Amino acid sequence: MSELEKAKWYVVHTYSGHENKVKATIEKAVKTRGMEDYILELRVPTEDVVEIKNGKKKTRQRKIFPGYVLVKMIITDESWYVVRNTKGVTGFVGPGSKPIPLSDEEVKAMGVEEAIPEIDIEVGEVVTIKSGSFKGFMGTVQEINMEKQSLKVLISMFGRETPAEIPFDQVEKYS
Repeated sequence: MSELEKAKWYVVHTYSGHENKVKATIEKAVKTRGMEDYILELRVPTEDVVEIKNGKKKTRQRKIFPGYVLVKMIITDESWYVVRNTKGVTGFVGPGSKPIPLSDEEVKAMGVEEAIPEIDIEVGEVVTIKSGSFKGFMGTVQEINMEKQSLKVLISMFGRETPAEIPFDQVEKYS
């Protein structure tokens, strides 16, 4: 198992209102101590909230979990120490002093990380399009775009090959 695979998301409790300051302080400590391989990412999840004040619409960001910072890290004595001893941090969320990582389901439910779907289709394979505007058509996979979660498929229409970008969930292997 590579070091990156061992990195998990942990929840750190902070003084309310200090979330962004804690995030910035930890990010600075990570750089100065060369801990980039152990403390990979910090997030203060926010959502846009539209408020109407004096008849004017105003969008502001609201913290989804006030008083918490999410940290993707590999727990070692040093990485734990860096986070735990940051000004404004009151501790990790978990029983006693042992940080408990979020489960994959919790991470997904919190919208912290999108689960990357696995696809068992390869370039050159024939697929059937099961929904969308090309439903019922068949085509040959030209390329796979994991970021967009789509396939470029050459569909035979009206006697000619037409390339189309189709989302993963709209295709299945032709059998």
